[in-house]
Amino acid sequence: MAVNGYVAFDLGAESGRAMLATLKADRLEITEAHRFLNVPQRLPSGLHWNLLDLWANLVEGLRKCGQVARERNIKLVSLGVDTWGVDFGLVGKSGQLQGLPFAYRDARNEPAMKAVLKKLGEQEIYRTTGIQFMPFNSLFQLAAQHAAEPKLLAQTHRLLMMPDLLHYFFSGKLVNEATIASTTQMIDPRTGLWAPKLLKGLGLPTQFLGEMVAAGTPVGTILPEVAEAAGLTPAQARGLRVIVPGSHDTASAVAAVPVDRLNTASGNWAYLSSGTWSLMGAELTAPLVTDDTRAAGFTNERGVGGKIRFLKNISGLWLVQECRRDLARRGQEISYQDLTDQAAKAEPFRTLVDPNHGPFSAPGDMLAKIAAFAKKTRQPAPTTPGQFVRACLESLALTYRHTLDNLEGLLGRRMDLLHVVGGGGQNLLLNQMTADALGRTVVVGPYEATAIGNALTQALGAGQVEDLLHLRRIVSRSFRPVTYEPTHAQAFCEQRSRFEKLLES
Repeated sequence: MAVNGYVAFDLGAESGRAMLATLKADRLEITEAHRFLNVPQRLPSGLHWNLLDLWANLVEGLRKCGQVARERNIKLVSLGVDTWGVDFGLVGKSGQLQGLPFAYRDARNEPAMKAVLKKLGEQEIYRTTGIQFMPFNSLFQLAAQHAAEPKLLAQTHRLLMMPDLLHYFFSGKLVNEATIASTTQMIDPRTGLWAPKLLKGLGLPTQFLGEMVAAGTPVGTILPEVAEAAGLTPAQARGLRVIVPGSHDTASAVAAVPVDRLNTASGNWAYLSSGTWSLMGAELTAPLVTDDTRAAGFTNERGVGGKIRFLKNISGLWLVQECRRDLARRGQEISYQDLTDQAAKAEPFRTLVDPNHGPFSAPGDMLAKIAAFAKKTRQPAPTTPGQFVRACLESLALTYRHTLDNLEGLLGRRMDLLHVVGGGGQNLLLNQMTADALGRTVVVGPYEATAIGNALTQALGAGQVEDLLHLRRIVSRSFRPVTYEPTHAQAFCEQRSRFEKLLES
């Protein structure tokens, strides 16, 4: 008898994967069938995602998943896409895409954010949306687009977030999935529905705000021409559904945090989705929108199973990624593992930085930016690759402690342990630094949490998984996490006041 298989497309800001997951007797196995780079392209109009290349790789990924399924007697049940947040495409009434989607690090967003805040004010926007203010939020991107070409938004039929757009390419269906829509800063966190009055207050049109569906909703079947392009057999293509997962990658990752009634006695756990971005927070049953949460920069996004992902965005391993790219441009090709090994041997706490320092968010010249930050804050500038990376990792760990302190203060309870999921968990040095900085137990894994959560949310929509608790029980039974205990907590504790002063400056 064939085993059910789910194709999970997991697209990050640096790379993408097509994963084939099989589920049998509450055990999940996952196989990477295709991996590819995701690099934005700078055009005269700005920084854009190479959407046609992404789509070609998704079709190729489906082709390879189909091959694996035939070889292993796997029945393809569905496919689903998750991506990073905030970015979108605009679709006209004819179904035609109106230009390449902008990438969130495009320079036009920051002035747009300033104009929006000047017009409506932080308090009104946060009270309406409960979302952390970041220059690339979709609301500010829309304002930037309207300022550049007002007629384009006026003739837009549907705004589709990146995974929604790719689901449209697969199925021909125009829907907005709730978890990815919640990253836009255009959703009421209490209802989970669009907040059109906010857009009208900015003079923006609203006719493009479409139907909202929950994670795990089947939205259609694969288009015949896509199945043919992917080389699927008629038997594979017949009835192959598009089931939207937690389409925001963090929503899928948090769904796959391995906590359930079998191994967690209370809800006093926090999560850290670690990758290009670090997202730290707690899972709530209702949004928390107050002046204090606004001041602390916390956000309320939708999760799988109707949960609220109460979290803060932190510029994560982006700093290390940019350091590596900068070194490569200077002729030093160094692997991530070698950079981490060099960082482990470097002098501790020589230089600390604020990972969320504004200039760090833009691509390019990261080494010079870190050196300039060190000079400005009267610290020795790093001079070796190991020193640069150690500065990034130690600063990240201290940022996690700062964020956890804020989280506990806002929720009024102590978090007993931190669950780290995502590819960043493969950095063993950062894991240990995190346990030391927090002075708490840190449980790491699974590394492929996003793809796992994606696949299992599809299985939820297909009826093979009962609910979120069942989903997490499957994760616990299928993957073995690694636990880190604090070993040098005092050393990090001694650096906390120094780091807090850096943040204040």
